[in-house]
Amino acid sequence: MLQFKRFLVLLCLAIGMRTALASDSYEAMLAAVKNGDVSVVNELLAKGIDVDSTDRIGSTLLISASSLGQLDVAKALVAHKANLNARNQYGESALMSAAIRGHRGLVEYLLASGAEVNAPGWTALMFAAVKGHDEIARVLIAKGANVNASSENGTTALMLAAKEGNLDTVLLLLERGAAPNLRNLAGATALGLALEGGRKNVVAALIRSGAEQ
Repeated sequence: MLQFKRFLVLLCLAIGMRTALASDSYEAMLAAVKNGDVSVVNELLAKGIDVDSTDRIGSTLLISASSLGQLDVAKALVAHKANLNARNQYGESALMSAAIRGHRGLVEYLLASGAEVNAPGWTALMFAAVKGHDEIARVLIAKGANVNASSENGTTALMLAAKEGNLDTVLLLLERGAAPNLRNLAGATALGLALEGGRKNVVAALIRSGAEQ
């Protein structure tokens, strides 16, 4: 019995040490991702760090790299078969993360690597539209982004751009076929949201396109 108890103690210590080492390795990986240190990223992956390991909000290493604009790190992670379309607990993917933060090079790379441009629910085009990243919106549309896709609550890219007063984005979306009179689940249209926000230039552009409140 004494030997068995001793075995259990040693086993618990060993597990605790492995857990601590794994935690330290993950923190080192996060630091390498943040700093764009590709050599350390590759070294830690070679040592067994899960390429799809996540932080406390479910963001994978690729989502983190995309958020930070670390293109070379993203390339290393994808080379190790990182999940391109994983989402964190807020529904944000690597492509969305890059789009909303204006990282065009990453958006182009992720699309070329096979990231979903029309994932269900919130899309990268919506994320680009809300921040007025028109060049990224063009890249996404050129790759087949549905300009009339809607989120779970019926929100479209046009509604988001209109609400935020992003006139150039509104004009781009209308030019590429965005329907001006779609309504979200609350019954709001792009024009209604623009009026609510006092976005006069956007209101005028939407009215010219045939938008109704």
